[in-house]
Amino acid sequence: MKPQNNSNSSPLPAGKGARGRGCIIILGDGMADWPVKALGNKTLLQAASTPYMDKLARMGRVGRLVTVAEGFHPGSEVANMSVLGYNLPKVYEGRGPLEAASIGVDLQPGEMAMRCNIVCVEGEILKNHSSGHITTEEADILVKYLQEKLGDDRVSFYTGVQYRHLLVIKGGDKRIDCTPPHDVPLQPFRPLMVKPMEGAEHIAVPEGNADLTPQQTADLLNNLILRSQELLREHPVNLKRIAEGKDPANSIWPWSPGYRPQMERFSDKFPQVKKSAVISAVDLINGIGYYAGMRRITVEGVTGLYDTSYENKVAAALEALKTDDFVYLHIEASDEAGHEGNVPLKIKTIENLDSRAVGPIYEAVKDWDEPVAIAILPDHPTPCELRTHTAEPVPFLIWYPGIEPDSVQAFDEVSAYDGSYGVLKEDEFINVLMG
Repeated sequence: MKPQNNSNSSPLPAGKGARGRGCIIILGDGMADWPVKALGNKTLLQAASTPYMDKLARMGRVGRLVTVAEGFHPGSEVANMSVLGYNLPKVYEGRGPLEAASIGVDLQPGEMAMRCNIVCVEGEILKNHSSGHITTEEADILVKYLQEKLGDDRVSFYTGVQYRHLLVIKGGDKRIDCTPPHDVPLQPFRPLMVKPMEGAEHIAVPEGNADLTPQQTADLLNNLILRSQELLREHPVNLKRIAEGKDPANSIWPWSPGYRPQMERFSDKFPQVKKSAVISAVDLINGIGYYAGMRRITVEGVTGLYDTSYENKVAAALEALKTDDFVYLHIEASDEAGHEGNVPLKIKTIENLDSRAVGPIYEAVKDWDEPVAIAILPDHPTPCELRTHTAEPVPFLIWYPGIEPDSVQAFDEVSAYDGSYGVLKEDEFINVLMG
C-alpha cells in the first residue's frame, strides 16, 4: 500500500456561471465485501461488471477510507456520518434520533428514541431482521396496533419504512446494551435481549433528563418485546403472510437508543455549500440529512432493495444538481443483499448501481459548463459470508474535470490499495472532496 499523500491533490475547479461547481456523493450501502472462494477469491466488486466505476477510477483518483471510528459499532449511521465528516464522539446519539427526524418526530428533552425493527421470530430463534422484507403498508397496520395496545404516556410507536420503525421512551436511560438484529440472524433471541451497559447494572441515578435507570429501561423494553410477540402472533396481517408462505412480522426489536443530537449544519462546515440535498429510501440517512440541514428529496418507487427505482433517483439527483451545491445519493440495495448472504443478488445490485446510476449521472454531467465532482464509495462492507457489517476501510474514488489521475485502473477493494489518496480517516475524505 502506498503511503498517504494528499499534497498532490488538485483543487476542484472554480467552475463557470453564478453557482460554481456542484458535487455528488453516490454511496452504495454495504457494497464492499470479502473475497469469495466461488468467485475465484475475488470480491464482489472485482467480479461484477462495473465499466463506469472503473472508468471513473482510471480518470480520477482512488483511496481507502476508515468510516468506523474507534470504539464504534460499524452501523450505517456511524459510517454515513463519518463519510460526511462528522466527529462521532461529539455528535453520535444512535439511530433512533435519526429515524425520528426523518419521519417528523421532534424529540423533546428526556425522550429517548430507538430504531424499532419488526422482526421474524421462529420459536426461540431470531430468524431475520426484516420479517422477510415486510411492506410499509402491512407494517403500518401492525405498528398502529402496537401503539393502541402498548402505547401510553411513556411509550410511543411510530411507523417508518418497511421493517424500520421508531420507538420513543419518555425518561429512558440510553446506557443500555442493545443488539442490532441484522447482526444475529438465526441465533436464539433471549440471550440477546436488552441489558444495562457493562458497569451500569447497579446505577441508581438516571442520566440527564431520564427518570428510569438503565436496568429499569432494559426491563421495560424487554417486557415490550415479549408482549409484542403475544399480540402479533395471531394478527390477521401475519396470518395472511403465513398463508402466502411469507415470514410473519411477529416481534419488535428495539435498538440503538439516543437523544436529540447536536450536529453542525453541513453548510456551516463548508460555507461554499449554500444548498444541499439528500436522496435515500432509508429513514436514518434522511435523518442525518435533516440534522445536517439538507433538504430531503422524496422519490417515487424507491424501496431500499434491488427493485428500487434507480432511474427516478438519478432524475432527482440530476435535477437537484442544477440548483444545489451538494447532493448525497444513497442506494441501499447492496447492503440488504449482503445481509441475506446472496452473492448473485449483491453482484446484480452493484452492476445496477454502475449501469443505472453512476453511468447516467456521469454521462449527464461530464460536459456541463458548471463542473460536477463525483465521489463513489460504500459506507462499510457487508460481507455475504458474514451477513452483517464490518469495519474495514472502504474504497473510494473522486473524479472531476481536470483532476490528475493516479495509476489505479479499476474500482474495487484490492485496487484501492494503490490509490494516491492512501488511507483517510475522520473528516479527511470530505475535506479533500470539498476542496
